[in-house]
Amino acid sequence: MIGDADGLDIRTLAATFHAGTWLQEHRHAWGQLIFAATGVMQVITGDATWLVPTTRAIWLPAGIQHGIKMQGDVALRTIYISAHRAASLPVTPVALEVVPLLRELILHILKIGMLAPTQPAHERLAGLLVDLLLEARSEDMMLPLPRTARALKLAQMLLNAPGENQELPQLAKDVGASLRTLQRLFPQETGLTIEGWRQKARLIHSVTLLCAGDSVARTALECGYLSLASFSAAFKKQFGISPSRYRLR
Repeated sequence: MIGDADGLDIRTLAATFHAGTWLQEHRHAWGQLIFAATGVMQVITGDATWLVPTTRAIWLPAGIQHGIKMQGDVALRTIYISAHRAASLPVTPVALEVVPLLRELILHILKIGMLAPTQPAHERLAGLLVDLLLEARSEDMMLPLPRTARALKLAQMLLNAPGENQELPQLAKDVGASLRTLQRLFPQETGLTIEGWRQKARLIHSVTLLCAGDSVARTALECGYLSLASFSAAFKKQFGISPSRYRLR
């Protein structure tokens, strides 16, 4: 097996960032596995955003421009995978479940720093990493972003305050657009109605709260649901599992 030009298959980066830190948009020649050992990140590409709690990671293929915003203090752990090693991995960004074995492997590789295919032990670790990534369960943690400025402003408002229940006419007024215009733009540019987009933003936010140990009842309230039953039904429809079972995973 031949590595990249400098003989490596895997490079790593470990860094800690304070809440609110914004890593400006950039891109990499290698594929990137973005993982937080602690904290929650928001990964943003040109047309979508993901929330990434500690039990999930984002796989970004090479060349995709992205920025990262830290929600709270974050221990960022990144693994860069060379083109030939990443050949079997997804060609589009995807959120992946990080099971305990994958987590420990990521942290172990970070301690080593770099993997070279000329070293048998490194070759085995790189192969195991790719195998576990291929086996990892994907999850729809992606929110498509509208392109039009006023629609994007509304999306950012909803994303920043998922627990608010402000009426849509007032929100439209706040961003300087008519509600009718926004109701037309959201389906055109995101494939979701405003209400559907808002609910998905709330449900994705709920995952970060559940992963942090919040109770189902508190999570429902924090995400703007007045009924625990309605929250549980919406969560199960989105993720295929009840929030109480999700919290125990």
